[in-house]
Amino acid sequence: MAIRKIVMYPAEVLEKKCRPVEKFDKKLIKLLDDMYDTMIEYDGVGLAAPQIGIDERIAIVDIDNELGTIEMINPHIIKTSGEQNGPEGCLSFPNLFGEVKRPNYVMIEAYNRKGKKYTLEAEEFLARAILHEIDHLDGILFTTKVSRYLEEDELKGVEIE
Repeated sequence: MAIRKIVMYPAEVLEKKCRPVEKFDKKLIKLLDDMYDTMIEYDGVGLAAPQIGIDERIAIVDIDNELGTIEMINPHIIKTSGEQNGPEGCLSFPNLFGEVKRPNYVMIEAYNRKGKKYTLEAEEFLARAILHEIDHLDGILFTTKVSRYLEEDELKGVEIE
């Protein structure tokens, strides 16, 4: 496993709709393992493939709860509901944080590393993290959804995507 370099804005790959994964093979497994190591190294709670320069619909989320690491390959949103406002950041925008409005609930369908389809429901912070990463796969950056940018002192003790 290896730590990959985080792609920084304004890299073109960050604003591009990613192509679907077609092969579930050892290369994909290695990529997912590398993505996990990279996310941990940079103290993130999620990472999408375009953030390491790969134009594929792959993302991971780990908010340090009982679900552990959620690997999302070719994810799509089935439904959302509710509303929440909260702080977000992004590994591709170091030291930039903003308040973003997102649904409070999401249901997605995705594939795991073995090519098995699954459905997942999430609320609150986990929903926020999942939606943030799926946005990356569609070329949508959190900065396009920020209602206001946050100062460092506003972030003390707050979970941040």
